[in-house]
Amino acid sequence: MNNHLKYILSTFFLTVIFTSAVQSQQIKPPKGYSAQIGSTVSMLEDLKSRVTNSVKNLNQDETDFLLDDDANRIGAMILHLAATEKYYQVYTFENRSLNKAERDEWDIAQNLGDNARNVIKDKPITYYLDIWDEVRKETLRLLKEKNDKWFASKIKGSNMNNHWAWYHVMEHQANHMGQIRLIIKRMEK
Repeated sequence: MNNHLKYILSTFFLTVIFTSAVQSQQIKPPKGYSAQIGSTVSMLEDLKSRVTNSVKNLNQDETDFLLDDDANRIGAMILHLAATEKYYQVYTFENRSLNKAERDEWDIAQNLGDNARNVIKDKPITYYLDIWDEVRKETLRLLKEKNDKWFASKIKGSNMNNHWAWYHVMEHQANHMGQIRLIIKRMEK
């Protein structure tokens, strides 16, 4: 193969690869969602994917690693993300706080700290990711049933609207993603 043909083929493949990478980095509402909700879903899913990709290959020691005596384990933080999302599900879709049974299930993960350090451990990372997957599946189902008018409406008895509540879930994920990545970098390997 001559150099000119090699150059053309390599340029073509680089263009295809670059174009594919650029096209995949878009905020685009998935099919079945209203525009504003769909954009938020796209961002929520991107963040969840990035968190998942950061942790999915952790072994048990890494999942339960504590940076210091006041830190949280990565597994606990993943469960915390699921608990926060669960809270905002009932808050925005049902206009209520967690009931007693839900608090019993989610309270430790919601609040983290000493109690979580003692209780949320000794499970593989897939355990925590599977719980978050189930919570997210329900979030996506419920958001698909709503429209942008609902998204812009205020939550009864609150000064926030539904859009802000789900923005907060997203920013919460982004904050913990940074924390998780810092802990991974600080682990002794």
